[in-house]
Amino acid sequence: MGYHDAREIPNYWAYAQNFVLQDRMFEPNSSWSLPAHLFMVSGWSARCAQRNDPASCTSALQAPDFPPDFLPNRRRPNIPPPNYAWTDLTYLLFKHHVSWKYYVAEGTEPDCEDDEAICPPKPQRAGTPGIWNPLPWFTTVHQDKELANIQALDHFYDDAKKGTLPAVSWITPNGMVSEHPPALVSEGQAYVTGLINAIMHGPNWSSTAIFLAWDDWGGFYDHVAPPRVDENGYGLRVPGLVISPYAKQGYVDHQTLSFDAYLKFIEDIFLNGQRLDPKTDGRPDTRPSVRENEPQLGNLLQDFDFTQRPRPPMVLPTHPTPGPASGG
Repeated sequence: MGYHDAREIPNYWAYAQNFVLQDRMFEPNSSWSLPAHLFMVSGWSARCAQRNDPASCTSALQAPDFPPDFLPNRRRPNIPPPNYAWTDLTYLLFKHHVSWKYYVAEGTEPDCEDDEAICPPKPQRAGTPGIWNPLPWFTTVHQDKELANIQALDHFYDDAKKGTLPAVSWITPNGMVSEHPPALVSEGQAYVTGLINAIMHGPNWSSTAIFLAWDDWGGFYDHVAPPRVDENGYGLRVPGLVISPYAKQGYVDHQTLSFDAYLKFIEDIFLNGQRLDPKTDGRPDTRPSVRENEPQLGNLLQDFDFTQRPRPPMVLPTHPTPGPASGG
């Protein structure tokens, strides 16, 4: 079983030692990148039989709808563009007048379709859908006229510098810095450090919580079995870090967590506890469970101490010297 220690990822190690490490963060499903990114913004991965009809959607982990250019060898050239008709979190944010943006590192997509190991590079841009940029094909984003909230990463750096970051942000990398094979983990660490430094240098640091997530799991073994929540998951463990002026220092969170915990945190902080629940959100999709309400799911508020003195920025070099060997 392989791993990376502080000699290879000193910055990630420093964040874990000085802020919060989550050691029971599970990927939302046992699948690949596209479903994981759908769960990140909507709590579900599905395929919809009827366009714009949330009631026609059913669970689909391995094969949710693909963007038309995401088809190796064009083996299915005549399929229509995907239509993600179930409810995503931006729908609730829009209803509650909560600002949001989805920042996309432009370049090439980080992954191949399903279990493909090698595929031709596919461009990734803010204005086009993809496996790590699924929001442009959500019905709600079009109906709410929120497509302009999906922006190139340059806008993130401008917003961080000016202190104009929205209440809720997602940031997704491109292939070069994704840490997906064959990308270098060191390049991913440099990219992430640059993002965190931009926030720490800016006016928003004092009121920011950064959740660092890895979309799926690439190993062959883990001694911790994932809990079962519904027909879709969980999948195996992935790393999780929390960085904030109010994050507990050197804290290891042992709660059972998944990407649903991010949705729950946002819903509790900004939406008065409103859930992605077809019984209450006005859009009756057929998701098998309201995962944010699962009793075994932990609460990310446990990672914070709002009575402590706010932590100062911890700006790190983007290309650090290797750290010492990690203790066993």
